[in-house]
Amino acid sequence: MKTKKYKYLLIAIAFIATIISCSDEYLDVEPKGVFLSGNYYANQEQAYTGLVAVYDVMRKNSGGFENMITMMNAGSDDHYAGGGNSSDGAGIQSFSNYSLNPIEMPVSFWSDHYQGIYRANILLQKLPNVPMDEDLKNRYMAETKALRAYYYFNLVRMFGNIPLITEPVSSADMYNVTQASSKDVYTQIENDLDDAIDFLPGTLDMTEEAGRFTKGAAQALLGKVYLYDKNEDPERPNKPALAATLLAQVNGTPGQTSQYGYKLLDDFNDLWVVDNKFNTEAILEVVHTNVGLSGWGNWGSGSDEGNSVNVMVGPRTYVQITDNAPDLPSGWSFNPILPELYDLLKTDPRFEATVLDMKALEEAGSASYIAGYQDTGYFLNKFTPTKAVEHTGAGDAVLNYRQNTYAIRLADTYLLEAEALGATGPRAQALLDAVRDRAFGDTSHRVTVSMDAIMAERRLELAGEGHRWFDLVRTGRATAKLASRGYVAGKHNIFPIPFKELENTKLVQNPNYN
Repeated sequence: MKTKKYKYLLIAIAFIATIISCSDEYLDVEPKGVFLSGNYYANQEQAYTGLVAVYDVMRKNSGGFENMITMMNAGSDDHYAGGGNSSDGAGIQSFSNYSLNPIEMPVSFWSDHYQGIYRANILLQKLPNVPMDEDLKNRYMAETKALRAYYYFNLVRMFGNIPLITEPVSSADMYNVTQASSKDVYTQIENDLDDAIDFLPGTLDMTEEAGRFTKGAAQALLGKVYLYDKNEDPERPNKPALAATLLAQVNGTPGQTSQYGYKLLDDFNDLWVVDNKFNTEAILEVVHTNVGLSGWGNWGSGSDEGNSVNVMVGPRTYVQITDNAPDLPSGWSFNPILPELYDLLKTDPRFEATVLDMKALEEAGSASYIAGYQDTGYFLNKFTPTKAVEHTGAGDAVLNYRQNTYAIRLADTYLLEAEALGATGPRAQALLDAVRDRAFGDTSHRVTVSMDAIMAERRLELAGEGHRWFDLVRTGRATAKLASRGYVAGKHNIFPIPFKELENTKLVQNPNYN
């Protein structure tokens, strides 16, 4: 969605959330320059404002210090937390070494997603009474349900035992909320996406609507959800088959253009060109911009719009010595790449786009840097910016990187469909082949499809994009890969619920975190 069109609206909607949750004595205050819930959503413009506010939370993927990508990378077998020292972000450090506890668990991974759900619930309650075109209203409802499903999917994957809230909750009632079963949460996610798919557009006007949910994005998300949902359900008895059917509609013929216009880019490197936004491989994209002129005063508040992963993963105190090295701004050295992933990628054409090999550049005398915590000499190049894309206007440059990130992209859904097909058969083989053929530029590096081959390909293709830890947990491979880091099965497959979220509530802490 175009930030310049809705930035001023976010302030109003944020204020709504604050007012609604206040005690009764504040409800009689006359509004000055803002809308209250009672007189808001009076027309289509205000409904659009509310929809934008629901979308806004998607920036959790890559915005702010506590973003999904760097956090989830830190706990995987491909990265350490890194950063400046062992106390640089207690949450990300303790997740990386599996000492995470309810006190150190960053509250925002819980509260930000519930903020998105809260906004969605208000909008879904108000939309039926908004005087506007019914088809457009149905689309807004569908987008809101898809977003609510997206936020619940992140929550249930991270925390497991979570409250399921589908209507606005008063400040008095919120302390009486209890947790739902994961089965109920997944059922709600799946129902929301089912409801949304029929009313979402197949394609978008990319000059006005880029970044919004489409039918293909909702189908892709639902297919992914089915692969995570292990609950028995008589209404959905064969979830892998359902996932395969949905993902086939998204993917089309492997290597060709799908019905929604999705197609693998010819060159893997083009995925990481900063201004190659909303390309044919992007199914669901998280939008970042530098027009918000973000500063330290609003960084991580939800009102900042820059990509924080960019500054977090770059090498510290970087100096370009010769033209053989890239011209980079300095970063904060989070998510250093481990030697095992380096070795797996070093003969792969995706290596240079994925790995910034500072060890080699320093040994060649081409560049220098100061090693951060847990330094390996290998940095995540997909998100390491060059000075050419550094922000030069008002605000703080390091908080205004404009690279979008992919929540779902086509290579991901190709491999998910191959998995849903049981990692066997000609279509599963063709899907795997298409990803490898794009990577290598020919057919000479094909491998026989299997579950191991698909997981290996996901590791290389999606390296550093925040998927690896979830893949390990959902496929039962986490213990084998992460036990040396301190991972304990039955405990570390989910996060502890932040202590602050338990105070004076009926919520119960996750197993083994008390």
